[in-house]
Amino acid sequence: MQKRKLGKSNLEVSAIGLGCMGMSFGYGPAKDKQQMIPVIRAAVERGVTFFDTAEVYGPFINEELVGEALAPFRDQVVIATKFGFKLDPNTGKQAGLDSRPEQIKHVADGSLKRLRVDTIDLFYQHRVDPDVPIEDVAGAVKDLIQEGKVKHFGLSEAAAKTIRRAHSVQPVTAVQSEYSLWTRGPEEEVLPALEELGIGFVPYSPLGKGYLTGKMDENTPLDSSDFRNILPRFKPEAMRANRALVDLLGTIAERKRATPAQIALAWLLAQKSWIVPIPGTTKLARLEENIGASAIELTPDDIREIDSAASKITVQGARYPEHVEKMTGR
Repeated sequence: MQKRKLGKSNLEVSAIGLGCMGMSFGYGPAKDKQQMIPVIRAAVERGVTFFDTAEVYGPFINEELVGEALAPFRDQVVIATKFGFKLDPNTGKQAGLDSRPEQIKHVADGSLKRLRVDTIDLFYQHRVDPDVPIEDVAGAVKDLIQEGKVKHFGLSEAAAKTIRRAHSVQPVTAVQSEYSLWTRGPEEEVLPALEELGIGFVPYSPLGKGYLTGKMDENTPLDSSDFRNILPRFKPEAMRANRALVDLLGTIAERKRATPAQIALAWLLAQKSWIVPIPGTTKLARLEENIGASAIELTPDDIREIDSAASKITVQGARYPEHVEKMTGR
């Protein structure tokens, strides 16, 4: 597995990471921890050194899973986690945003215990909190870095202007936002700002929450607790309309003797040398497929062909319902 540096920070990670959320949260019931630990450890054995989790995944149980799975490999891996959601003390469910400095420090202490680490490698603000100036957020993380509890500061789904303001207080190592062939919003303002500032970029949902693998269509059954049920882009009519994008990936994949998922990931890797996608999976075979994308070379002609064909396809359906979308891109 090749390595990449996240911007100018010298934080070096595998070119493809592992998003661990779906093991505990979001895509139906939490998977059995004893079945997920071997998947995470198999990723390490295959050269993955970058693992992504968050307090809110579960909540808490995903960090506990990642902490237990990676305990034997602590000195070989980089673990990223996140703060910024308010949790209902009775139900444990998300209840809005909370990035007050005292809350950030409280979350850090909890994450350190659950992850079984002395220092959090990369601590992202999960969503921008409009009630707390980003300078205060960056200042709180700066304090944690000075105390030795955190090594690197990150932002998720932040707008370019917010990134700049945060970066002026505490250098931002990485920004994590959704980015893939069917979600290209970051190209407009965020990626140019990151390039200028020397900040790495970590695309989440690089396979379009499973859709770009070509293994899903409007007849694919989803568990009632799967959050894709509420996403406009996963309504049957949108899934049918967006099939053209999967067909495009399939055409290139055939030529490269690869899979659509591998082409989707290789396309991201080809965009910038400081982009590190974090596809998630619960299956060993998918993990190996995703890792295999790092060996696929897309030529400039391949990229032009993909971009040209993709530009003629209008993606149907918003990526999130309106109330969720309001929490992104601030």
